[in-house]
Parts: sequence; C-alpha cells; structure tokens
Amino acid sequence: MLEIVRIPVLSDNYVWLAHDDASGETAVIDPAVAEPVLAAAAARGWKIGQILNTHWHPDHVGGNAEIVAATGAKVTGPAAEAARIPGLSRAVAEGDSVAIGGATGRVLDVPAHTAGHIAYAFDGVLFCGDTLFALGCGRLFEGTAEQMFTALGKFAALPDATQVYCAHEYTQSNARFAVTVEPENAALLARAAAIDAARARGEATVPTTIGLEKATNPFMRARDAAELGQRRAAKDSFR
Repeated sequence: MLEIVRIPVLSDNYVWLAHDDASGETAVIDPAVAEPVLAAAAARGWKIGQILNTHWHPDHVGGNAEIVAATGAKVTGPAAEAARIPGLSRAVAEGDSVAIGGATGRVLDVPAHTAGHIAYAFDGVLFCGDTLFALGCGRLFEGTAEQMFTALGKFAALPDATQVYCAHEYTQSNARFAVTVEPENAALLARAAAIDAARARGEATVPTTIGLEKATNPFMRARDAAELGQRRAAKDSFR
C-alpha cells in the first residue's frame, strides 16, 4: 500500500518518504536534514504530514524542526527518548500503532544501538533505523549484545519477504566483514559479489529483505547473544 522513496543525504544516510496514494498521506522516516526531503516531496506533489523517528541521533532527527516549520507535520518517536526528539508530538513504545493513511504499522522496542530505539513494522515493510543493516547491525552505543539479539529476533519473526528500509549505505563494508565470519556461505559470497558490482555502478543496496538477512547476515545468524557480541566487537575493530 505504501510507495516508498529513498533520499540519499549526508555521506551515507538514507531518509525514507512513505506515501499512501489512496489517502494522499505522506510520512518521512528519520530525516537527517530537511531541504532534500522537502524537495523530494514537492517534486511529487506530496505534503509531509508526519515524521517517524526511530531514535535520537542527530543524523536521524536533524531535519525535524525545519520540516515541522515548513509543513506542520506531527512527530512520532520513542517514548524512552522523548526528551531528545525535536518537536515530538507523540511518544510511542511497543504495543502502540502508527498509521500512514490506510497502512497501519506496529511499534517494536529494539533497544541496543540506543537505549530507547524503536522500529516501525508495517505489512511487508520494516523501518528499522540503525538496529539492522544489510549484512550488519548497529553499534552497541547504549545497549547490550543481549538486547540486540532480542531485537534481531523480533525482526526474524517477520515474514521473509518483508522489505527492510535501514538508514545507511553500509552494505559493502559490512559484506567485507561478513565473509570473514562465514567464508563458506555460498549465498553470502554471491551476495557480496553482487554488492560490489552494484556499488561500482553507483547503485543503492537498500532495501533488503528479512529472508536475505537471515540467509547471509552474520548478526541475524548468531546462535546466541554471546556470539553476536563477539561478532559486534570484531566488526568494531575491523578494517
């Protein structure tokens, strides 16, 4: 039901516009900056009515104030980080729902990257911020490996066809690490080669899918929190 537009900003961020054609409603997810987001919406004749934030980091909320000033959009964000979300209108947590026109999404609590990180799971669509990346996961800035393992388990329970809209183009560097973890994973090796080719053509590698991440992402494939933590520590120092 949602038409989703990728907006590359900063050095490697993706901001997402999600539009419900039947109602004409448009939301922006994690606007790092405002100008290119407003321009992308205007080019399509869309009016941004709401902002959905996954966590407080400036490269996810930096455009909030200017977008609100330009459009009057309402801001939804994590209750556990309410004081750090500019312009927050509605604080949400797991068990709450959000709607973009006729599309209804569930809020998932996924702390680990930040203490109050949330994700938005619509039918066939996941906006996961910096928790899950294509072939990676977020750094554990404010949380633990146990929390990340639980969060990725929530994502793994979604249908395999679910499109995953993460917020950064980290896939090629993630692939270089992933193949050191599972050098005999044929699906991973084939994916890594395809990613290199796509990036050489200047193409984006996001969105991905839950099924693809379950087959190739070493963090989604970790057997327990301890193994995930070991892999995250290794990735942090990987060059």
